[in-house]
Amino acid sequence: MLGAIIGDIVGSRWEFNPTNDYNFELFSDENDFTDDTICTVAVADALLKGRDFGQSIHDWCRRYPHPMGGYGCSFVGWVQSDNPQPYGSYGNGAAMRVSPVAHWYEEVGQVLDAAAATALPSHNHEEAIKGAQTVALAIFKALEYKRYREAALHIDEILAECVQFSGYDINMPKASVLNKFDETCQGTVPVALKIISMATCFEDAVRLAVSLGADADTLGAITGSIAEAIWGIPSKLRRPFEKFLPDDMLSVLNEFHQARPRSFIPLIDTCFSGDDFSDVCWEILYDVDGKEGYDKIKSKTMSEHEQKRMLMAARAKAREVW
Repeated sequence: MLGAIIGDIVGSRWEFNPTNDYNFELFSDENDFTDDTICTVAVADALLKGRDFGQSIHDWCRRYPHPMGGYGCSFVGWVQSDNPQPYGSYGNGAAMRVSPVAHWYEEVGQVLDAAAATALPSHNHEEAIKGAQTVALAIFKALEYKRYREAALHIDEILAECVQFSGYDINMPKASVLNKFDETCQGTVPVALKIISMATCFEDAVRLAVSLGADADTLGAITGSIAEAIWGIPSKLRRPFEKFLPDDMLSVLNEFHQARPRSFIPLIDTCFSGDDFSDVCWEILYDVDGKEGYDKIKSKTMSEHEQKRMLMAARAKAREVW
């Protein structure tokens, strides 16, 4: 969920001013949260309070009627209505707000049902529902690899399940999506999955998404939500985004953290950037698991660490011909 918010804020300044510069500045005075963050927080808040997703999204969007970049033309009418009804949208708004449900539920069926429920109040087209479910499925499958970010060793398997579920073709040529502003689920979610297939860490995934010159904030949010579950978020990115959020949003994130601590794993290995295991972390594991468990875990982790580095290097090389 934090990955979606970070991706949104990072991409916000480039939504209507696209860049192809991979080395852009991540956070600046020109960045801010957009509707993607508002709706993601609204879904998280609904889960915490047991509220209807549509009511929560409607209330939160009315609380923030003029976010950076604004709302989509049809969605703004939904927000302003006193009796909002779904309007057959297949926009990517259904996919950018769905991530909290993948962190909340324990069974894949529950995740898919809840993902559909987050889309239906406004985006009730089958493509929007499928887009939301596919993103939630990718996150949930990555989170199933619970310890030490093992998901990075299984990216191909995770994506294969998502492709089988959705029927998406994620082998599109880069020329077909470069600098193409597409606000549909079917035009955005497959691109996010493609980026995940080539990325080497969380930051790399977000940079690839934003520098594609497309719908930067939403593609960043969708890609970031999946990347978080695979690689984790390095410490250097965990704190800077908070300065962009008002207290009520931070309160929801803190409550969600307390309710679902497994979704905020502090021990991370982000392969090519960010944090590796520190000596303090290993000492904690030693105290908790004892010497035998510690030796087994450390040996397995170090072996996986090298495997991940090799796999990520291969992915980075493969994208040179995309």
